[in-house]
Amino acid sequence: MSDVEEAIKSMKYDDQGLLTAVIVDAATKEVLMVAFMNAEALRETIRTGRTHFWSRSRQKLWIKGEESGHVQLVKAVYTDCDQDCVLVEVEQRGGACHEGYRSCFFRRLTDAGDWQVVAKRLFDPKQVYKDTKR
Repeated sequence: MSDVEEAIKSMKYDDQGLLTAVIVDAATKEVLMVAFMNAEALRETIRTGRTHFWSRSRQKLWIKGEESGHVQLVKAVYTDCDQDCVLVEVEQRGGACHEGYRSCFFRRLTDAGDWQVVAKRLFDPKQVYKDTKR
């Protein structure tokens, strides 16, 4: 068994076989998105150098950018001290968010308790995705 396979197996997956995956821009350290990976998604992310995730709603493996073309090129993979979460540094090509923003974290809570959009939309999701019920 390879060292990479040992590393993948050493992770502490939850009872659904998943890890939280925090995706950050390798250059700026901006948090782009949070998703979930199972062992296969982590393996494919490492093997291909492009992020793969497990969709809990669709119950299937998916690769970031498979529909939009907005890919994430992996620069480094880290794990936390408990080995139940990964942090993946990427070069983001296009928007990371399915709502058309660079980051999924484009809303900030105001003092009035409202969610204020604080980023510029990069693309129109209706023009990019077939299924806009994401």
